[in-house]
Amino acid sequence: MRRRAAALAALALLAAALQPAAARSLHIVALGDSLTAGLGLPAGDAYPVKLQAALTAQGLDVAIDNAGVSGDTADDGLARIDWSVPDGTDAVLLELGANDMLRGFDPARTRAALDAILSRLKERRIAVMLLGMRAAPNLGPDYQKSFDTIYPDLAVRYGVGLYPFFLDGVAGNQKLNQADGMHPTAQGVDVIVAKMAPAVAAFVKGMP
Repeated sequence: MRRRAAALAALALLAAALQPAAARSLHIVALGDSLTAGLGLPAGDAYPVKLQAALTAQGLDVAIDNAGVSGDTADDGLARIDWSVPDGTDAVLLELGANDMLRGFDPARTRAALDAILSRLKERRIAVMLLGMRAAPNLGPDYQKSFDTIYPDLAVRYGVGLYPFFLDGVAGNQKLNQADGMHPTAQGVDVIVAKMAPAVAAFVKGMP
């Protein structure tokens, strides 16, 4: 009887050892400025919260942390990347550069900062989707060309995902923006997420 009990116990331990480990949620950090932080909106209406809900509805087990800081430039994002993107992060949604453009920074400066962020994340083996921004028309064609090419160029250089324009479907639409004309309303965030979610879902599914 003792031998039989010992054998059964051994089989139970073996069976437990062979069980697959419980899967954990994919940890994503949304690194950005006020567009990520959700300036002027309740916390639950910020795009990282609504994007997580949209991805969950598609059956993806993800947890998206909001690491948006209003007013941040690309340089600011670079300065805080080590603590904003903690160890254990699987992927980053990188949305920075809008404030650089609004302040008229030399696009070369923005490019250099984003390049450094991508380099750092690549060293840490963290997947990235770059959420692009576009220059305002009033800055002139030369500035537009220099700024708008930053995101596709860096996406190719680092082999990362690219969502071409974060504010697609919202920019310039008074009904979808707050009184400042720059930050989306809750309805505007819904439009952003609806357009962005398929691309982010594909990005997540393609991660190793």
